[in-house]
Amino acid sequence: MANQRPNDHPILRALPPDERVHALAKAGDADIVVTDRRLAVHASDRLMLDIELEALRRIQFDIERQRPATLVVVPEHASHEPQVLAVHPDQYPEVAQALVYIGQRLANVGD
Repeated sequence: MANQRPNDHPILRALPPDERVHALAKAGDADIVVTDRRLAVHASDRLMLDIELEALRRIQFDIERQRPATLVVVPEHASHEPQVLAVHPDQYPEVAQALVYIGQRLANVGD
């Protein structure tokens, strides 16, 4: 998150002290925060999505030639609006780190 110390982000200030952040990523103009408990998306000075990882239904990451990638986050419950985010190539490493953590957590659900 350019020009910003991680604890200065509004999402991070709201986390309980025992919640551990695993990934911080930019996706276009949005910020993605992944903790050991939740996935949050913040854009345009508002929290667009804040759900527990177990409440996540699907994530889709599409990469196309000569276009920003598309990250689609679909919550399990319809009361949470799906998020569709553009991801620029220079943002891939941060987003990939978030996706790896989330993917590993989803793969272990029910273990």
